Amino acid sequence: MHQLGFVSAILAERTFEEVIDFASEKNFKCVEVMCWPAGNADARRYAGVTHIDVEALDETQIAHIKNYTTEKGVFISGLGYYPNPLDPDVNKANFYVDHIKKIIQATAKLEIPVMNTFIGRDPSKNIAYNLDKFKETWTDIVKLAEEVGVKIGIENCPMFFTNDEWPGGKNMATTPAIWDKMFEIIPSATLGLNYDPSHLVWQMMDYTRPLYDYRDRLHHIHLKDAKVYYDKLSRVGIMANPLEYHSPKLPGLGDINWGKFFSALNDARYRGPVVIEVEDKAYEGSVENVESAILTARNYLSQFLG
Repeated sequence: MHQLGFVSAILAERTFEEVIDFASEKNFKCVEVMCWPAGNADARRYAGVTHIDVEALDETQIAHIKNYTTEKGVFISGLGYYPNPLDPDVNKANFYVDHIKKIIQATAKLEIPVMNTFIGRDPSKNIAYNLDKFKETWTDIVKLAEEVGVKIGIENCPMFFTNDEWPGGKNMATTPAIWDKMFEIIPSATLGLNYDPSHLVWQMMDYTRPLYDYRDRLHHIHLKDAKVYYDKLSRVGIMANPLEYHSPKLPGLGDINWGKFFSALNDARYRGPVVIEVEDKAYEGSVENVESAILTARNYLSQFLG
């Protein structure tokens, strides 16, 4: 019922073809392909990865991508790019928005159903301010996506992990209360979620309830776990930098009950791709470790996929 894949960012040093080859050889059905601007200098972990350069995408390249994935029996679940479109630096924000629009157009040309990204946020401002910026920035982006028949999946990561993201994080779309306001401001069904349950774990929230409440907005699913260290949390409190009391983990190695999660996903009648996102530091350091991470997650999750 679900097509298992992975996010290509974890294979940053490989070419598009090598990523698809790996997916095919290891029995994955799909890949979410990263599309950061070529030559991007973003040094954030798992950022700046370009497996498809949308600015160099011509008819020959489009045909090659379609033919290569078909030949290997792997499809592209979505094109991904995760900047901060509400950055307080207007020049940066405009650049990010422009590239998001280029990816949406490329997504349509490649006949891929969804483009995944962040809403963004000015971390120094409150939600009301950022909702106003959201309306100002995202109305035209969603309109373009509607025109070309592409859905937008917003990942719900707060993007509060480092001191430069303090205090509010760089992505506003973090909770059901905020999603409701977003979907009221821009009611288009084109705008939905690239839902990652792990971020609700460390925010002390119910990670299955949204699967029921937003079943019509589930455009894409990320599979990542999180482990909360309650001894550390008891010392630093929830106002601390979240990495002081939790760690991203491979599915099955954190606090998520994946049987409960997939039961809820099935109840919601979701039938789209489910994509492993590897951000577990315990599996970094070598090519072998990275591959082990992807395959360990695959093997664990296979019990829920049939």
